[in-house]
Amino acid sequence: MNLRALTRGDAAVAGAAVLLFIASFLPYSTFDACSGVKSSSCFSASQNAWNTGLFPILPSVFLLGLAAAALILVQRFQGPAAATRQVLGLRLDQWGIAFAVAALWTGVWALGGGGDSSAYGHGFGAWLAVLALIVLAGAAAAGPLVPALQAPLVTDKPAVQPGYPGAAGYPAPGVAQGQPQPGQYGYPVPGQEAAQPPAYGQPQQGGYGYPAPGQPQDASLGGQPAQPQPVQAQPAPAAPAADFAPFWFAVPEQRQLAPKDNPHGGPVGELVPGTWYLAVEQRGAALVAQLQDGSQGVLNDTSGIQRG
Repeated sequence: MNLRALTRGDAAVAGAAVLLFIASFLPYSTFDACSGVKSSSCFSASQNAWNTGLFPILPSVFLLGLAAAALILVQRFQGPAAATRQVLGLRLDQWGIAFAVAALWTGVWALGGGGDSSAYGHGFGAWLAVLALIVLAGAAAAGPLVPALQAPLVTDKPAVQPGYPGAAGYPAPGVAQGQPQPGQYGYPVPGQEAAQPPAYGQPQQGGYGYPAPGQPQDASLGGQPAQPQPVQAQPAPAAPAADFAPFWFAVPEQRQLAPKDNPHGGPVGELVPGTWYLAVEQRGAALVAQLQDGSQGVLNDTSGIQRG
């Protein structure tokens, strides 16, 4: 079950289902009558959808709408694994859309029912039920078509924290690794001119074999400046091997994480699209990814990932 796979359309379906359930306990039909010549005695009563006298309003409007929302959400919770799973030729969410439209159709026609007397009427629960079914059917049918309803309900991209992008040792997404930053060691601050290093082999005042300004030459040398000793060129140190630098990445589809100590074991986590994850280690073609709760696992399938 992946709660992060829920979209805004799924949230609208769930909210409409809760509203429909609440409406089932509110007055659905009302009866107001007065008797007597001067209407001195009046009688008022109401019934909710759970009253047996209103059968079949409860199963054909309320329970059918709740079943529609349940089928749609169950399909979303199962994720891409249930994309091809069908029942009698239709997926669960398609059955849910059909149930939602049928419940709305029945609820609208039920508003025209009731007794022949003008004393009968429909209470707040009947109108609230129709409103909830309109939202339910609309979100269920338009969810796969409207981009605004397809957006993730929660985007949990982590903020800048120690050990995360923008902190020391970890570049932020979009900043090339190894790119010099103003003010860092070896790079001048903007507006400050960098000092040019002296040319190789050029004698420096006060260096070995050369007197400093104002310092007399050694008399034993006959007034001649000491000849500089030949300087042997030191071999440049070999550049260190490029170490792995942690980076942020996103996956194009849901992918499972394997245990760090057993890359072929059962899944210990799941990566979902629309969320940035931190790669803390590379093992051949696989990556060790860190989740928001600090747990880590091995991502064996790194094809198509997007680096931050």
